[in-house]
Amino acid sequence: SIKAIESSSKEDDTTWLTYWVVYGVFSVAEFFSDIFLYWFPFYYAGKCLFLLWCMAPVSWNGSQVLYRSVIRPCFLRHHQTVDNVLGSLGTKA
Repeated sequence: SIKAIESSSKEDDTTWLTYWVVYGVFSVAEFFSDIFLYWFPFYYAGKCLFLLWCMAPVSWNGSQVLYRSVIRPCFLRHHQTVDNVLGSLGTKA
């Protein structure tokens, strides 16, 4: 999905690919922190509002903001390592 977002041909799928990348990162983070977070009052209401903000049909929705400010810079710093690991896994498979 990140490779599709960063490709030169931009289509309507960019918005949803961005959402799915952010949702995937959120899901992984939630997997490890859910055991502590579910104790907080209104955690599930906050989670629902967060996901709605990520899907909102506006230019400043959560997916765009988080992708541009957090996920993309991290990916660009480490994309070579990710490509090498995925390449070696493909060779071994």
